[in-house]
Parts: sequence; C-alpha cells; structure tokens
Amino acid sequence: MFNSAIVLTLRITLMGILFGTVIGLIMGLFRVSRILPLQYIARIYISIIRGTPLLLQILTIYMVIGSLPFINLDRIMSASIALAIHNGAYIAEIFRGAIISIANGQMEASRSLGMSHSQSMRRIILPQALKRAIPPLGNQFSIALKDSSLASVIGVREIIQTSRTFVASTFNYEIFFIAGLYYWIITTIISLIVDKVEKKLSVGER
Repeated sequence: MFNSAIVLTLRITLMGILFGTVIGLIMGLFRVSRILPLQYIARIYISIIRGTPLLLQILTIYMVIGSLPFINLDRIMSASIALAIHNGAYIAEIFRGAIISIANGQMEASRSLGMSHSQSMRRIILPQALKRAIPPLGNQFSIALKDSSLASVIGVREIIQTSRTFVASTFNYEIFFIAGLYYWIITTIISLIVDKVEKKLSVGER
C-alpha cells in the first residue's frame, strides 16, 4: 500500500532538496555579496519565505500560480516547487553562516596572490564553507522530508494522504504509526549518510 506513496514522498523531497540547495546557494551568495541590490533581493526573499507558513506557500503555488493558463502546474510539481522555494530560504542562511565563518584572512591572502574576489570565493572560501554547511544541511534535508507531508493538503498521495485515505475507509488508526515508522527510517538513513559524508571530508582535511 505504501510503496507508491513512499516513492512519491521521496520524489517530492528530492526535488525540493536539489532545487532548494541551488536556490539557497545563489541566495546565500547574494547575502554576502558586495552588491547592495543583490543583498536586498536575498533579504526580501528570505524574509517573506521564512515569515510565512509552508502550507500557505503550497496553496498559493498550486491554487493561484499553478492555475494560470500559461503555467498549469500539477499537484506534484506545485508541491515540489513550494518545498524547493521554502528550503531555499533556510539553506541560504546556512550557506551565509558557513561563508562568513571562514576567516577574513583567507580572502585577503588569496587576493594578495592576484585572485579576483570571485576567484577567491570560488576556489578558497566556498569549498571550506560547503564542508562546514554539511551538518546543518543534513538537518534541513530531514526537515524537508517531514515537510513534504503538507503536500497532502492539495491531494498529493504521499505517505500521509495515503494513510488518511486508508484510515477513512477502515478506521484502522494503527496505520498512522506505520507511517511514522517510515518517516523515522528514512530520516535515520539521511542522518547516517550525512554523518558518513562529514567524516569522510574531515579525514580529507587531516
């Protein structure tokens, strides 16, 4: 019963994480940019997304933007886009924090070697920042998995919607515990993968 629901949940989560990471990296770079308009764009985006519920964002994208004749998004794509935009705001702050945690002396040293600001950022700062961002990113990925359950509000048959449909027809409420078990297993797997990646990169630093 849960096979297709799990696949759909993972699909929405994966799309939300991948595109959210891209959005987050871009907005994180905007936040630390020396170009004021880019800073303002990132700040406004982060403020709006973090200041409004994901549920409202899903409904807005599906019922307002997705209903436009020249866009016409389906339920799955609407949920994936909303999750990506939502995650992007939080991931942007993760990247910003990781970037500013790198000592200023490294940027100054790279600039003294003749690198431009963008070259220094790309070759020196970002590789180190990405390593430091891995633990909070892993936590955000687990949150994204659980947030994907909100896609049920627009009828996406992921784990929660499938559970609710089954309970409505059988009144067997134990199915909710099984649904929770699936979420726990998947989040545990994510945590293990993140831990391994973190340890591998730490070994590389030594």
